[in-house]
Amino acid sequence: MKAWASRGAEALLTLWLLATLCFVLLRAAPGGPFDAEKAAPPEVEAALAAQYRLDQSLPMQYLHWLADVARGDLGPSFQYPDYTVNELLAASLPITVVNGGLALLLALGLGLPLGVWAALRAGRWTDRLLMFGAGLGLSVPKFVVAPLLVLLFAVTLQWLPAGGWDGSWRSMVLPVIALALPNLAYCARLTRASLLEVLDADYLRAARGRGLSGARLLFMHALRPGLLPVVAWLSPALINVVSGSAVVEQVFGIPGIGRYFVQGALNRDYTLVLGVVLVVGAAIVLINALVDWLRSRMDPRLRDSV
Repeated sequence: MKAWASRGAEALLTLWLLATLCFVLLRAAPGGPFDAEKAAPPEVEAALAAQYRLDQSLPMQYLHWLADVARGDLGPSFQYPDYTVNELLAASLPITVVNGGLALLLALGLGLPLGVWAALRAGRWTDRLLMFGAGLGLSVPKFVVAPLLVLLFAVTLQWLPAGGWDGSWRSMVLPVIALALPNLAYCARLTRASLLEVLDADYLRAARGRGLSGARLLFMHALRPGLLPVVAWLSPALINVVSGSAVVEQVFGIPGIGRYFVQGALNRDYTLVLGVVLVVGAAIVLINALVDWLRSRMDPRLRDSV
């Protein structure tokens, strides 16, 4: 219980430091949320500054914002005046979660069996071909993969829409594939490497010498320890999905938190960017805690440290 309380305090401290650093960096960046090619009349600028507390000193702005966040109020959006940041995130977060969750499931659903299959055929041409494809998937960035998918499946074959979001499976296919490909490739490579190391362990050699079948060796003795590195990788994989959503959602025009983050940063929408940072930071902290708990359930040696 004390360990979890300590981790909770560390999580709150981490989120506070993250939000404070982001607040300072946003204010230090050149430009402002209401800068435009044609300057507004001074009285209009003064009214906007007063409405959004921009006429106050920087420490006072920070304290007011921090007090609002403590009450669960992320403030009004500067660029979307008809919406609060809470409303924008409530509408966009489920979209990002659905796409990211499906992308991770696709990466695990294909990466794990492909990695196991490659490990069992290590050194053969099929193994080399699979690892070459995995290396290619890791080397091509998302901002290249996403337009290529649009060009092939939307423009050339006209099977799927090029962008937009209507909640249907057709609008999910290309974004999910673009998000999943790098993680799928890494999952396959990691599973293969980890399983090869486990299969070469002394206790498995002894079990093999006692005449145990290959299937029993794999499923009863090798698979669980072989998957421990994959479970540990889930945390950076989920973070990769969250960070990659900014690129993928921008390319496909999906109204998720990644797209709002990019637009908010470009438009100096301070409250929107800070709201996205807090939500993503809290998600990362929660993901790390869940992955650590799952690892401790799979490996009793880690339970004292969690």
